[in-house]
Amino acid sequence: MFFIEVVLPLSLAKTFTYRVSEAEFHFIKKGMRVAVPFGKNKIYTALVIELHQNEPGLYEAKEIHQILDEKPIATEVQIKHWLWVANYYMCAIGDVYRGAFPSGLLLESETVVSYKTDAEVNQDELSDDEYLVYEALQQQSSLRIQEIISMLNKKNILPVLQKMIARNIIVLEEEIKEGYKPKLVRYVKLHAKYESDNGLGELLEVLKNANKQKELVLAYFQIMASEKKPITVKKLVEVSNSTSAAVKALIDKEIFEEYLLQQDRVLFTGRTTDDQLLLSEAQTRAFIAIKESLSEKEVCLLHGVTSSGKTEIYIKLIEEYLETGRQVLYLLPEIALTTQLVSRLRLYFGDKVAVFHSKYSNNERVEVWKQTLENSEKAQIVIGARSALFLPFDNLGLLIVDEEHEQTFKQTDPAPRYHARDAAIVLANFHKAKVLLGSATPSIETYFNAQADKYGLVSLTERYNNVRMPEILLVDLKDKHFRKRMTGHFSDLLIEEIGEALSLGEQIILFQNRRGYSPIIECMTCGHVPHCQQCDVSLTFHKHKNQLRCHYCGYSIAKPTHCHSCSSIDLTTKGFGTEQIEQELVTLFPKAKTGRMDQDTTRGKFGFEKIIDSFKNREIDILVGTQMLAKGLDFDNVSLVGIMNADNMLHHPDFRAFERSYQMMTQVAGRAGRSEKQGKVVIQTYNPNHNTIQQVTNHNYIGMYKEQLYDRQIYRYPPYFRIIKLTLKHRDFDKLKEGSVWLYQVLSQNLNMPVLGPEEPAISRIRNEYIRTILIKIPQNQHLVNTKKTIQKMLNSFEAVAQYRAIKVIANVDFY
Repeated sequence: MFFIEVVLPLSLAKTFTYRVSEAEFHFIKKGMRVAVPFGKNKIYTALVIELHQNEPGLYEAKEIHQILDEKPIATEVQIKHWLWVANYYMCAIGDVYRGAFPSGLLLESETVVSYKTDAEVNQDELSDDEYLVYEALQQQSSLRIQEIISMLNKKNILPVLQKMIARNIIVLEEEIKEGYKPKLVRYVKLHAKYESDNGLGELLEVLKNANKQKELVLAYFQIMASEKKPITVKKLVEVSNSTSAAVKALIDKEIFEEYLLQQDRVLFTGRTTDDQLLLSEAQTRAFIAIKESLSEKEVCLLHGVTSSGKTEIYIKLIEEYLETGRQVLYLLPEIALTTQLVSRLRLYFGDKVAVFHSKYSNNERVEVWKQTLENSEKAQIVIGARSALFLPFDNLGLLIVDEEHEQTFKQTDPAPRYHARDAAIVLANFHKAKVLLGSATPSIETYFNAQADKYGLVSLTERYNNVRMPEILLVDLKDKHFRKRMTGHFSDLLIEEIGEALSLGEQIILFQNRRGYSPIIECMTCGHVPHCQQCDVSLTFHKHKNQLRCHYCGYSIAKPTHCHSCSSIDLTTKGFGTEQIEQELVTLFPKAKTGRMDQDTTRGKFGFEKIIDSFKNREIDILVGTQMLAKGLDFDNVSLVGIMNADNMLHHPDFRAFERSYQMMTQVAGRAGRSEKQGKVVIQTYNPNHNTIQQVTNHNYIGMYKEQLYDRQIYRYPPYFRIIKLTLKHRDFDKLKEGSVWLYQVLSQNLNMPVLGPEEPAISRIRNEYIRTILIKIPQNQHLVNTKKTIQKMLNSFEAVAQYRAIKVIANVDFY
């Protein structure tokens, strides 16, 4: 009898045993995928993690359907890391497997397949089975895998579909269609026959009567002499004060040739810049210090102020690691950042850079997966958001976690609820690799570890090229409102500074941490506020769509003309979001071009690129945005940053509110004045004397760190205590209340540590489910693993109580 242990891509905490023949047993290796039957008639793609000969006692092992891979597609280190993640973050191993694998590699009987509209299909090349599927998809738009199985009358259809996916004939339903066309730019070059030395003479002879065209040609030679790079039609027309019609006439006469280049996602071939990257003195010192620190410790923190040139130091380090033939993983908090960074890294490393994040299509993700696994040339450096952590690295040498304080490194839903920074440190440990954490405002836990000598610490205190830190001006909104010096949400000072920056041709970023037009619509007669039917939140008004939306479940209604409760027509909006600021800007500065960057404007795969490119190319003067703007973006022409209202971050009901506000404001402020000129930051607030705001003004990170540490120690928060947050959800309010009290009592009786709850969170109902939370605070001296085992036992016994079985319990370890 021969058996394999597999993990299924379902939220199940245990592995399952299946029977295989002897031949299969000797062929299968750990990390291969097999298609297995599960339940009554479903088929799933499972991953083999163990081969053995012990028959399961509780059930009869079924046989597998088929083996899907010829060689392992996941590595042993990877599986070991997954088991750690499942164990540490208290989730099912099946969740980790499903979260880690690109869905293109996880076909199951429920997947829906549809025909790709622009596919070019050569029908002679298709096998009989493929042709049947192809034909069926011509008749109806999509098929379930179950339907294809009955149509072809064979169980073994996954290989057929995988071939068709690889050939781009069919797509899996989960993909979003993308409407963004790449940006093509028209360039011109001189026709080959005029390129000889006496070419110019012949040309002027041909054009002696056409003055406009002659000017164009002379302008072309002028630009060529000064710039030595391809010339765009736009530039040529500008320099020669001519028209594009004249350019077209020259193209028709075969004097110029036109050609199109796709901008931005240009793949460099090989190494493009031969000139070495030169570090400044401060950078060189930091670079040497980091190398020394990493020779002794596994992890090093680079604490460098905004715009101090951390990326250049990373590039130097990556160079050294690539020479030893090891892979590098570069994690970023936000997809928006990868676009900027990829172009910077490709300048140095050409094709060695691969990118992996959730806006990539299935096929692209599968490609990167395979390249990483084979340690191919194309994936020596992998840049990605947190999911890139799960790629099958073959020989990882260095992990860089940039902006390590960012909360987006923590996954909130669905499970595995891991923190990419902490999981990266463990992964590096398995690979015997080194970790470099970089940030201008490190999270308190990381800085605490560096102070406790657990991590190395290198500081970079001056900006690159000795540019001065931005000057920060505080505006007291109370005073300005009192003196009637406000226009909408803009104080007179901010308007003046924006006007000045615009007149100098500089760009401006305005930050408001809330999207939409305004978060509340209120009836002036009876005070009624429209709420979401399924969640306990007020609906946010979006003006350009003229609707009220819920930001939690997506429920939306048209904007009401009268109050739903008393039918009065006297409705007013309270609060403001990015959309409202954008509208006010149009009335205040009608000539300036404004843009907006928030979740509503960056929906598609290239949503970020469109906006970042047009801002970089100076097509937008003022960019309004939410916290997407705060992260490591680099624009050299921004001289002014405005924070519209600093208070809504400070008053968040969260123990990290002050730390987060400090980080957010410092990061946004760091976007200003990154080249020669000192930038300005205007912070509008109702309490300018607030400690945190003063610390931002004086760039005083250490002050903020000490004050927060003091508070954390008194109130028992990390880094002194570890926190596990249990969230209970159920549709029935009373049953949830009863169940949560039961669980709380069991926990507090069996754990000798603070257990708080069961508490109703600020938003106590989402999608018609009521929510209660319980916090468990584990002191540093308690054994973490044993405590988790105890908690897990109690959760299992909670699940065993019949009347509470329907209550969902979610464990979130280190939820901050």
